[in-house]
Amino acid sequence: MGCGIFGVKNFNNQTVFPYIYWGLRAQNHRGQQSHGFLTFSQGQFFSYKNLDIVPKIKTTANDEWIERLPGSVGMGNVRYTTSGKCDNSTIIQGTQPVIGNIDSIEMAISFNGSIINEQELKDKLCSKLDNFVHNCDADIICYELLLGFKQGKDLLGAVRGVMESVDGAFSVIGILRDGTIFAFKDPYGIKPLCVGYSSDRQTLVFSSETVGLDMNSFERAFELNPGELVIATKEGFIRHQLIEGSRHAFCAFEYAYFARPDSQFDGKYVYEVREAFGRNIVYENPDVIKEGDIIISVPETGDDPAMGVHEASGLRWERASRRHRYITERAFISLDNERFSTIDKKINILGSKVAGKNVIICEDSIVRGDTTKVIIDKLRKSGAKKIFVFATYPRVIGPCFYGVDMSTYEQLVGAKNSPEEIAKIIGADGVCYLSLEKVVESIGKSCDQLCLACANGKYPTPLAQKLADTMKKEFFEKPKETKYDCKTEENICKYKKTE
Repeated sequence: MGCGIFGVKNFNNQTVFPYIYWGLRAQNHRGQQSHGFLTFSQGQFFSYKNLDIVPKIKTTANDEWIERLPGSVGMGNVRYTTSGKCDNSTIIQGTQPVIGNIDSIEMAISFNGSIINEQELKDKLCSKLDNFVHNCDADIICYELLLGFKQGKDLLGAVRGVMESVDGAFSVIGILRDGTIFAFKDPYGIKPLCVGYSSDRQTLVFSSETVGLDMNSFERAFELNPGELVIATKEGFIRHQLIEGSRHAFCAFEYAYFARPDSQFDGKYVYEVREAFGRNIVYENPDVIKEGDIIISVPETGDDPAMGVHEASGLRWERASRRHRYITERAFISLDNERFSTIDKKINILGSKVAGKNVIICEDSIVRGDTTKVIIDKLRKSGAKKIFVFATYPRVIGPCFYGVDMSTYEQLVGAKNSPEEIAKIIGADGVCYLSLEKVVESIGKSCDQLCLACANGKYPTPLAQKLADTMKKEFFEKPKETKYDCKTEENICKYKKTE
């Protein structure tokens, strides 16, 4: 599942709900299907969950919300599902944070990522625990930890056990029954998770992205290392490096699409990386630049690459593609039956600005091709002469099993098609992809510090590689004309169950 997580503790016994609320509002782009808040006070957990984006709260309702969610420690989650059914009943059942209890040992978990050996772990937990209920991957993490406590392990031992037994991506925030708040990352560090603090250092925070800190005027301290556990204490953060992974594998797609442009990873703003993507794709495609008259972007994740293309090419960035501000859904993380309608209503093309011109569209990536095709259709109707697409992320050729909604080959227009064939499918005169080498160069990390599996087929975790290889073999045995269909519960889960 794709999620944004946020956790906070104040050591002066001040209520923390407002921090959680704004921390999630800042990260609502990471998940818009549901949201949940949880606080802890006087030995009791308090929670609220609902569908859709985090709601606006009127000032007059502040006291009511604080009364509903009291406490000086708490956390929250915004979520979009990447597997399973997508009806409202199922979504709300899987909304986080989750609370688990074994033999009076109780804890709460907020989770971002996806577990690949889900079925194996679920079967194990069902065999050891009566009435184990699994609504989302967070339940597995929660009860794996609780099982560790039941077996006599301390927090470090229980977390180490999760790191060793779970194959997949996981950034986790947890709260114990004594009010302790902690966070940890998988041994590859696939998903983001940072920590911060207030100016008086009496409020300590965990957040998927630094914008969750910024919204609350907190200072950034550090990004969790892969395989690291961090505990918030009155004296500050206590760090435990539990597992030294064989390699790091931070998700490169965070830079291209998922993260907010004003977030930072390793001290570099995401927008700066995206601008570098744009500059580099110009250097790789000088002949297309010669044909172009203007640049437009696919707002908003295409805006920063467009600036880079403009800087390196000298072509005018014509702001002729505008996003409707109050249509807040992100098309990529919408349900499949909502995606076309969302794109069509969300993006407006200023026809007179593109009529008779050769247009270069700056797009963050091409996954299904839905967004780009709709925009190209609008440009054609507006009289654009030629249309070229600059995709500032390499061709997506493999599924993601780590929490991005592209978990089957059938979903990916690039899995079987060349750039020339993709251009025909989406109606463009040409499609240019930024090379893998330039993506890595722009980010400023090495290949073995990033997960680029969707672009190069090399998965950091062993079960994911085995799963991808099995699915790929079956997919390439199908006819080339296979429809690029949305995923179903069956066509991904059947592989997991056979592993």
